[in-house]
Amino acid sequence: MQTPFGEMPVIDAHAHFFSYRFFATLAAELPEPPSEVELYPTLRKRIPWEFPEADPVDLGKQWVAEMNRHGISRMVLIASVPRDEESVAAAAQAYPDRIIAYFLLNPISDDAPARITRAFAELGVRGVCLFPAMHRFHLWDQRLLPIYETAAAHGGIVFVHCGYLKVGIREKLGLPSRFEMRFANPVDLHGVAKAFPNLPFVIPHFGCGYFRELLLLADQCSNIYTDTSSSNDWVHLMPYPLDLKTLFAKSLQVLGPERILFGTDSSFFPRGWRKDIFDAQVEVLEALQVPAPQVTQMFSGNIARLLAR
Repeated sequence: MQTPFGEMPVIDAHAHFFSYRFFATLAAELPEPPSEVELYPTLRKRIPWEFPEADPVDLGKQWVAEMNRHGISRMVLIASVPRDEESVAAAAQAYPDRIIAYFLLNPISDDAPARITRAFAELGVRGVCLFPAMHRFHLWDQRLLPIYETAAAHGGIVFVHCGYLKVGIREKLGLPSRFEMRFANPVDLHGVAKAFPNLPFVIPHFGCGYFRELLLLADQCSNIYTDTSSSNDWVHLMPYPLDLKTLFAKSLQVLGPERILFGTDSSFFPRGWRKDIFDAQVEVLEALQVPAPQVTQMFSGNIARLLAR
């Protein structure tokens, strides 16, 4: 992609794979769950989005076309409801040079150890996503040890959503979000990161409200990474001035350019890839006068290095 820093590859390290199963899973929580035939007509009444075909490879093809349109080299796509790893894995298997598969896992469910083993060993998934506020567990819970051990054994990446959590589509559908932020402090990862020093942990959105805690943790654990994804509107909730420029400047100071991953949090069509997020981040990095080699690290080199382990 041509950028103000010159021509460079761009890998989006945080986007979502809203598959047919994703929508069917959410619709099943409605007070009057629709039949398979009525699934999309019911959802269209509430959200003006495009909805994918049942075959996840078709959605993968759509994302590849979107990457081509914007000049994106590769993209991490996250299966965003539990038990949907097969969908994103099918897309990644169809487009192995473009799609990097992650999946959301409830690590305290009975089938979690079997699911993560199959996902890494058989399906070729590269990252497991944990949402402690959503599923109400502490990251240091002993029940998660098999999850970390399996991810480490397969050279995987552990993506951990900490801090403020708001799932927009649940609100659009009128579904309750019974999340508990008391489980979502990055500091909970301190002992875990020390116990698994070769396992990379990615905390998205600059800690999403727990920026101070992210920095404290990252200073002590070299395997803690952050991603830059989303609009990061959570900064407006802070009791002190904070903006994207400050987030980047302080993260560069503490984590260095080698532990920051570019991401957008792109998710649905027709909106597609969030070029507005990309442009805002490029503008900030220009203002900070970050050298082009460091920008390349953040926008592609770091995630490529982690995936090559």
